[in-house]
Amino acid sequence: MGESLLRQRLAAILAADVAGYSRLMAADERATVSALDAARGIFRDRIEGSHGRVIDMAGDSVLAVFDTATGAVTAALAVQRSLGIMTGGVPDGRQMRFRIGIHLGDVIEKADGTVYGDGVNIAARLEGLAEPGGIVVSDSIRNAVKGKLDAHFRDLGERTVKNIADPVRSYAVTPVAETSTLAAATGVDISAPVAGFGGRPALAVLPFANLSGDPEQEYFADGLAEDILTRLALWRWVPVIARNSSFSYKGRAADVKVIGRELGARYVLEGSVRKGGNRLRVTGQLIDAETGHHLWAQRYDRVLEDLFAIQDELTEGIVGALESAVGRAETERARRKPPSSLDAWDAFQRGWWHAHRMTREDFAIAMPLYRRAAELDPGFAPAHVGLAGIRLYEGLFLWTERPAETFAEGLASAHAALAADSLDSHSHMILGALLAVTGKHDEALVVCQKAIELNPSSAWAYSALWTVHLYRGEPEQGIRAVETAIRLSPNDMGMHIWLVALALLHYGARNYVKAGEVAGLAVQRAPQYPLGWRILANALGQLGELDEARDALARYLTLSPGFTNEQAARASTGFRDEAVFQHYLEGLRKAGWKG
Repeated sequence: MGESLLRQRLAAILAADVAGYSRLMAADERATVSALDAARGIFRDRIEGSHGRVIDMAGDSVLAVFDTATGAVTAALAVQRSLGIMTGGVPDGRQMRFRIGIHLGDVIEKADGTVYGDGVNIAARLEGLAEPGGIVVSDSIRNAVKGKLDAHFRDLGERTVKNIADPVRSYAVTPVAETSTLAAATGVDISAPVAGFGGRPALAVLPFANLSGDPEQEYFADGLAEDILTRLALWRWVPVIARNSSFSYKGRAADVKVIGRELGARYVLEGSVRKGGNRLRVTGQLIDAETGHHLWAQRYDRVLEDLFAIQDELTEGIVGALESAVGRAETERARRKPPSSLDAWDAFQRGWWHAHRMTREDFAIAMPLYRRAAELDPGFAPAHVGLAGIRLYEGLFLWTERPAETFAEGLASAHAALAADSLDSHSHMILGALLAVTGKHDEALVVCQKAIELNPSSAWAYSALWTVHLYRGEPEQGIRAVETAIRLSPNDMGMHIWLVALALLHYGARNYVKAGEVAGLAVQRAPQYPLGWRILANALGQLGELDEARDALARYLTLSPGFTNEQAARASTGFRDEAVFQHYLEGLRKAGWKG
């Protein structure tokens, strides 16, 4: 090989591999391969984000080179943080953990980009000294980055490593938990709840990293993060940290826990943008800043056509998914608190968890929790929304002897929510749904459109809109509304409600096969939700699958025993067209209903 094809240079080399890879593969090969693919994506993103270059990802190993020691250590810390987030909910024995070693030394670089030499070998040996999930560096790295990074270096002493003549002094690296001087300087406790929000958690949106290597794409990354921040501010139930504060972290390597403390934010959204040719990749992840645990992550791949249209689409999708992720996290947090310590926010979250289980018993638990939240903070609109929602479903399920009065109580709570916050999308959403089921279709449509206008990323606003189209006898428009809700929040706790809605609307469009398929998914997901069994019985009755239809009808009547005759059924509906209403009863009658 000619010397012109070889180049000797100084580089920071990062070597990594999976601890216990063979054991993981033996336990669950498919899950391990999937986790490895995800981990490779994290390595590539963090390495390239720190101006490094991936050399090889053969098997379960990673080899990369950096022009600077700082870039290598920054990437390693970011990788381990992201991997820890990714595996946060995985049992200890199934977590994929990498060991990472880093060395600054000479390498021989071939024309094709591969590297060889003692520098590579030492990095690999240091990796073997690291604990699973840990980082070990040589003294040359430690000396090069000292004072430049927020990291702690624990001296491991000199270690003799295989095939290297001299012992290598090594250090275990961990991030340093910074302490903010802002509170001392201003007298403001930044970790305290945001004033005026009743103890509700704040959320911060960090500037998205531009991994394209193209400065021209910086505007797109910043614009996307700004759009997300603006949309999140429309939630109103969660305060969002101002742009000027969260964007001060642009280009800085800082621990998410530290950022959370400095900004007073419980949740932090971070992401990246990468452009290659005519394709764009955007990643986002939501992190609990108190624990560092990963709550949500998604990757979006798009073909570049209209950048502004893509930006709008990505913003809508990310914000819609975040609402569900934050809601789930807050609900679990509230459930862990002793009842005596619940404030208005916690009482609402615990009530919300029970309400979404959709059983009579859970409704009975949720009602006093919502009432307590409203008493503790009368201006807290979500508490009134929760009360209205329970009344809506009690009437629909005929879990009340007087549905009309129950709906009227729901409408009163919905109006109380609007009085508390006239710009809250959820308040308009629940009012629109109640107006629809009580036959006020035109007014309902206006109110639901206002809910979407106030928060275009609210999946639940579109959920109310499908209700209006259902009762107006417009199944195709309703289907589009449900599909939008599902696209905005694909992991929502209310997914079973939307699946039932989709089945109802397909039934209304006389696509009984599709209605049966979707209803089947709904009852698998939430067998306690009465309307799932009802629409399944409807669809199967129309399809002539009478044994299965009778079984589904029996399950429905067990959950909704008040649905005994047409008069009872009519009491909980507000269909504009009598023929549409009779069509919904037709499938039940074929299934054996005697109403």
